[in-house]
Amino acid sequence: MEARLAALLVRRRYLFALLSLALVVLIASGAAKLWFESSYKIFFSDDDPRLVAYEAMEDAYTRGDNVAYVLEPDNGKVFTPANLEAVIWLTDQAWQLQRSVRVDSISNFQYSHAEDDDLIVHDLVRDPASLSDDELAELERIALAEPVLVDALISDRAHVTSVNVRVELPDDSREQSAVIPGLMADAYELRDRFIEKYPQFDVYMMGQVVVNHSFNESASNDTATLVPLMFLAVIVLLTLFMRSITTTVATVVIIIVSIVATLGVTGWLGYQVNQINVSAPIIILTLAVSDCVHVLISYLKDLRRGLGKLEAMEHALMINIKPVFLTSITTAIGFFSLNFSDSPPFRELGTSVGFGVLGAMLWSLVLLPGITLMLPIRVKPVDEDPDRSGPMLKLANLIIAHNRLIFWSVLAVAAVLISFVTRNEFNDDTVEYFDESLSIRQAFDFVQDNLTGVDTIAYSLPAGEENGIVDPDYLRQVEAFSRWYESQPEVTHVSTFTDVVKRLNRNMHGDDPTYYRLPDNRELIAQYILLYELSLPMGLDLNNQLTFDKSASKFQVNLSNLNSKEIIAVEERAQSWLAANAPAIQNHGSSVSLMFAHIGQNNIEAMMRGSALALALIAVTLIIALRSFKFGLLSLLPNAFPASISFGLWGLIVGQVNLAVAAVFSITLGIVVDNTVHFFSKYLRARGQLGYSTEDAIRYAFTTVGAALVITTVALAAGFLILAQSTFDVNASMGMMTAMTIGIALVFDLLFLPGLLLQFDRKKA
Repeated sequence: MEARLAALLVRRRYLFALLSLALVVLIASGAAKLWFESSYKIFFSDDDPRLVAYEAMEDAYTRGDNVAYVLEPDNGKVFTPANLEAVIWLTDQAWQLQRSVRVDSISNFQYSHAEDDDLIVHDLVRDPASLSDDELAELERIALAEPVLVDALISDRAHVTSVNVRVELPDDSREQSAVIPGLMADAYELRDRFIEKYPQFDVYMMGQVVVNHSFNESASNDTATLVPLMFLAVIVLLTLFMRSITTTVATVVIIIVSIVATLGVTGWLGYQVNQINVSAPIIILTLAVSDCVHVLISYLKDLRRGLGKLEAMEHALMINIKPVFLTSITTAIGFFSLNFSDSPPFRELGTSVGFGVLGAMLWSLVLLPGITLMLPIRVKPVDEDPDRSGPMLKLANLIIAHNRLIFWSVLAVAAVLISFVTRNEFNDDTVEYFDESLSIRQAFDFVQDNLTGVDTIAYSLPAGEENGIVDPDYLRQVEAFSRWYESQPEVTHVSTFTDVVKRLNRNMHGDDPTYYRLPDNRELIAQYILLYELSLPMGLDLNNQLTFDKSASKFQVNLSNLNSKEIIAVEERAQSWLAANAPAIQNHGSSVSLMFAHIGQNNIEAMMRGSALALALIAVTLIIALRSFKFGLLSLLPNAFPASISFGLWGLIVGQVNLAVAAVFSITLGIVVDNTVHFFSKYLRARGQLGYSTEDAIRYAFTTVGAALVITTVALAAGFLILAQSTFDVNASMGMMTAMTIGIALVFDLLFLPGLLLQFDRKKA
């Protein structure tokens, strides 16, 4: 059947090529549906309970989408006339940013104080040029005594301050992705004008909108730099290894077709380009090379033996159709298993690449022959059979001669390395998603070192009824919760409505500091709040702290740089405290930090299930394809080790598994099977059809497919190592771990597999 199919593909090569190109054009039209989705919310399913809770909180209070300008004056003092004038200017200008709905800074903080029986509310900083040194010192004292400001908008040493701009983004994700680039362009333009006018400041850009835009920039940079770099690497590697311009050109055509078709499939499936699946072209680029190389290496060998072009291509297809088909199926199964991931981008990556792998197989079998045979090629025939000499035969003889020593030594080294797997723990840190060379990462690090923690947990604490937030008992419970959180070592700032109520109580008692406490009278609290709200200017109301019907208040804490397990631990301690001390106001925390912490933990468990199913499906596929239960199971042994060894090395070197590394086992499982399948297909052909002994069959496998295995492994590893240069750590970690696993798999196959066959397949030919 393989011979007949190979003959058909060669005889009708131009017809198949035309049909293939027509199909590619049809599929590729789906790419017109693609657009880049930059929101962090793409990492979560629409029904994710933590995303639902977070969106409910956003609907109840002012949304968390913001752009923050973090300002560091060169003299280390915010409270000077010139520096305060700069803060006022930036605050005023920030109101003009598109979609700006609220601007908070130390200059427009609504400072309240008493004058006789009146409550006076006004901007904290007014006309700084006219202030004396004593007045400036008093302003600094007021700011550093205000819990709402210190470690939020002003550092505890008053050497760094922030201007925070709340923006209203569209609900529709496509509209939102379209709006953000223009918004950020305006934000950067304002930053540049500020620096030009006030050069004494260093400015760091922070906020959720900035993070979303940074995701977009990272993905765009990867597409613009890594894909061309990989193309160049592939061209160089193929030219060096195969020493044929014709085969290099044919392979590049298949790569382009495969990438274009994969993008089309992605569009037809309704997916959008995001920070994770943007790496699909790089992955497809490397995997498409593998199929082409196996066919073309055989083709070039037969040409050197003196065969004609048509005969050589027919023979190359005949001996490679089955392994190429089989390896593509197993690779696709590995990627499709990513659909078990809790994070949609990884599911989309798995599905897109899975279909892309199957497409690359199709183009390699039906389009590659026509292109290759159409191009001129000059190959010098050799007198000696390429399969009877060369380094691969020498390597095979060496391994066969010392098979027991090599087999048990490799097994021992593998066992030692695998023992380090237990040193890994899931400790995702969203700050480290961005490379240190990026401005957003530098801003993260600066803010954490000088102002406040960038991780947050927010609570909507229910009061039980409309206007219930004025209940003294409710406020006392909130105050107690605040004191508990302030005592936790991980906390840098607590924002709670009780601070406003206590300040108003002090104001209404002549600013007597002894009255900085919660009143006991419900009606009195209601009057204070009403009076205060009537005094606030438009845009600086209490909607960011209270629900519309005043039945709940927002409570938010900032945390020092914590990994996911530590963030979850803090929230679990908070829930335990609430259950024991304030069950009436208990509610689960919600934040972007908490969402990412949980998605990472859940993803590990989901990917373990997906990997187990993929392993079972691959085992069944190999048993059926190899028509042998024994060889099907034997083929799995060399493939179960490489990923485990890689995780052992990762545990030894890094020790922390993030969102992407958790998916590597599934990604590599199907890829590393490829080498084993190609080796086994040649080995079984030698045993069954040619009547070779075990030793000679191993030599045959080494000499016929060994060079192709080395070339494809180098190309694959190079592709994923280039992906490891991404400035987005999720992609970089995935690339590094996958490249490591693929390299280990080749070494393991070449050194371990011959010994395994000599141990378990001693039956005479």
